[in-house]
Amino acid sequence: MQQLAEKLAAAEPASAVSVYTTNAWDLEHFWSARRRTIQETTGRLNGVEIRRFPVRRVPLVSPLFYPGMRRVLSILSESHVPDGLAIPALNQLCRLTPLVPALGRELKRRETTFDLVHAANAPLDSLIRAAFDYSRKHDAAFVLTPFVHLGEPANPAVRRFYTMRHQLAWMKQADAVFTMTTLERDFLLEKGVPGAKMHVVGVGINPSEIEGGDGRAFREKHRIEGPMVFFQGTAAFDKGTHHTVQAMQRLWKEGFEATLVIAGPVMTHFQRFFDELPGQDRQRIRFLGFISPEEKRNLFAAGDLFVMPSRTDSFGIVYMEAWLCGKPVIGARAGGVPAVISDEQDGLLVEFGSIEDLASKIKTLLGQPELAARFGQAGRAKVLEQYTWQVVFGKVYSVYRQILGDS
Repeated sequence: MQQLAEKLAAAEPASAVSVYTTNAWDLEHFWSARRRTIQETTGRLNGVEIRRFPVRRVPLVSPLFYPGMRRVLSILSESHVPDGLAIPALNQLCRLTPLVPALGRELKRRETTFDLVHAANAPLDSLIRAAFDYSRKHDAAFVLTPFVHLGEPANPAVRRFYTMRHQLAWMKQADAVFTMTTLERDFLLEKGVPGAKMHVVGVGINPSEIEGGDGRAFREKHRIEGPMVFFQGTAAFDKGTHHTVQAMQRLWKEGFEATLVIAGPVMTHFQRFFDELPGQDRQRIRFLGFISPEEKRNLFAAGDLFVMPSRTDSFGIVYMEAWLCGKPVIGARAGGVPAVISDEQDGLLVEFGSIEDLASKIKTLLGQPELAARFGQAGRAKVLEQYTWQVVFGKVYSVYRQILGDS
């Protein structure tokens, strides 16, 4: 969304482009007051006005309120209550997930009117609801990128929180819905979202932001020799981080020498998992947490194999970043990933949670450098052809102009 806003501001210098968002830095801030926030409430970046609004909580039950309300919404959505009663109730309750009252108030008293409002993402329903209400009150175009997490094909546990009845109602009433993959589009089509409103756009990448890293400097800094497997993203069970560690543990027991690097924000449950690992395994892992853009470039230059067997990715831009650096990737047959990674052509796919399969495929790619290089180069070619921001923003901008009657 940042990239879209900045590129829209550059393409329309005479227009006002604004981003209304929360002050959350960490995802867990939506339900835990102890997580990081962004202190600046207003700002301007590359022609874009930025407004950040505080996340509020219900006292005493705060840590349980957000997940509890998500569960209540899910139960109501899946109940036999008729749409005429369920959807209005869902629309009211969803204003609490997350609770960001100042955002809605600011939209109501805003003096100038937006022509187009682009909202994201389910299941941050209150943000979408505020945008939807504003668009209907002021006759503004409403665009939604839901980033539907499809999860495992046979397991609805993940996707039920992205396709509740009120969320689908927003998609059906939107002027346009941007999906990340054909898998997401086809799933929503089955749920009744009109095909004419949906546009498969994916996510873009700026090559200059990821290429050119110093792999040798990264290895020297973190004392890494030999094969290196790396993960960059939110360290969490649903991202497959636990399984990646467990697959490496299996290989280490077999005598396979390799270092695992884990970089990115850390969920509390993964931190507990890591802290309980045997000391000898922790010594084989470089657990970096959130890293700078420069360090990230160096990481991608240094690594041999990128692994993220996630079930909660509607797309997975980090696969693009690895490919751009010529690295092979391993993902899971879940979410939108099978539409991004072409199995045995530019990467490998595993079943989510299959530690044995994951360990075997890590060993395969580290043991066959020619195959790994071929996958990496095929992925790089795909990125440069389909997934630069120049290509992706062009698709989005074309839809914007069509909706506003400029083409």
